[in-house]
Amino acid sequence: MNLVIDIGNTLVKMAVFQDATLLKKKTSLRQDFFKNLEEIFQNYPNITHSLLSVVGKTPAKLEEKLREKTILITMDRELPQVFKNKYATPNTLGQDRIALVSAASKLYAQQNVLIIDAGTCITYDILNSQNEYYGGAISPGLHMRYKAMHTFTEKLPLLEPEEEVSLTGNSTRGSMHSGVIFGITAEIDGIIDAYRAQYKELTVILTGGDAQFLCKRLKNSIFANSNFLLEGLNNILEFNKPQ
Repeated sequence: MNLVIDIGNTLVKMAVFQDATLLKKKTSLRQDFFKNLEEIFQNYPNITHSLLSVVGKTPAKLEEKLREKTILITMDRELPQVFKNKYATPNTLGQDRIALVSAASKLYAQQNVLIIDAGTCITYDILNSQNEYYGGAISPGLHMRYKAMHTFTEKLPLLEPEEEVSLTGNSTRGSMHSGVIFGITAEIDGIIDAYRAQYKELTVILTGGDAQFLCKRLKNSIFANSNFLLEGLNNILEFNKPQ
């Protein structure tokens, strides 16, 4: 039984897997993390292996706890991967993108896959049918666009996304909503179309915190999978388990 942990700037995501089957997922704030970790070990005493992915420095107390309870693998760019990494600057490639491509390699073997992660930033990653990864694109995410308009202007307010938005905004707030939401969906659809012009057969995965909000607004057919990152981390753990 596996435990994978992804520690971001604010949130911590944990998941328990039996082989490739997700048994439990828990998302918490950093300050609640150790309490939730104890609960997971109590509820799943058969966890034997763990993988830890951290933005920034790994808390020493956490690493000590995981080594005490499990065989721990820490996520870094030197860890062997299931795909062929052709990225020009592999030392700068984010751990989240590595995990997402790993999930695509496992779940969609011998297919061309475009993975779109709609989070703080929107990342686009392409894995071809030869299991080769060359890169993709990074652009501002949904909330970042709202914050940028507020931060870098004198009078525009700070808004949150709304479900009902008109293409033609009849107020400043409505115009901002239209610009962000229709702009971001046009971007995503445009990039999907551009890759579909290059790859005759293309599977598109949309994941990340804003995936559900955006998926119903896209004209292209996609697969929405909120657990794709965690599945990728588990795949990396399985691939690197000591023999």
